[in-house]
Amino acid sequence: MNTTFAALSICTYLASTLLIVRDTHQNKRHRTPLYLAWTAVSSHIAYTAAAFLQNSSFNFSFISTATLVSLIVSLLLLIATLTKPVEKLGIVIFPIAAVMLALELNLPDKPHLLRTHSWQMSVHILTSIIAFSLLNIAALQAVLLAIQDQQLKSHPPKRFIQSLPSLQTMEVLLFQMLGTGLFFLTISLISGFIFIEDLFAQHLVHKTVLSIVAWIIFSSLLAGRMRYGWRGQTAIRWTLIGFVLLLLAYFGSKLVLELILKKT
Repeated sequence: MNTTFAALSICTYLASTLLIVRDTHQNKRHRTPLYLAWTAVSSHIAYTAAAFLQNSSFNFSFISTATLVSLIVSLLLLIATLTKPVEKLGIVIFPIAAVMLALELNLPDKPHLLRTHSWQMSVHILTSIIAFSLLNIAALQAVLLAIQDQQLKSHPPKRFIQSLPSLQTMEVLLFQMLGTGLFFLTISLISGFIFIEDLFAQHLVHKTVLSIVAWIIFSSLLAGRMRYGWRGQTAIRWTLIGFVLLLLAYFGSKLVLELILKKT
């Protein structure tokens, strides 16, 4: 059943991507790609739930964690599409989710299970993953915003850029994503300081420092937006810098230890 759920999810992720690309070229907006995406996410959730029941825990190895993050990013994107015109981000997000799921199926790595952990640790882990996922979407939004701004300034924009909302709307969406992501990142950091005995231990210090620096960047950006009206390249640049810091904090050490040095 796990393989069936995964195969269905991969196929519908890719089918949704292709239909979004088609609609972009035709400058149309249909609901079918979103229906397929919901099917993909539902199958992905079923696959994840089955794996959880099999192991009695989530597997937090590098590939499994990346797959879980891709699921949450896809789910949050679909929830956002209910009120915001952000489905074009699926062109990037859905194929990544499909690839990560395929890698987990075909390259099983050593499980890193958390069978026993308190609700406090569960809150910390969950809010960390949600924060990273939301800020992941914000980073993709910033990349699209940068491309849109460059295209509109230099030459007649391509059809994909023309299909996007206006620059002003894209910026509003960006800061909404940043605000929501910062909220969860704040809860993650606070819960970490309260519930983790030594957040600056040797194996955690880089994650803690990088996450705090990212928090400062995102907070300063939102404050600058409200007080000084920061926008455009300033918003894009600092959004991407903050996200890269979080990426290094969340996945940098896992990549080095698990895939390069082959340590547990």
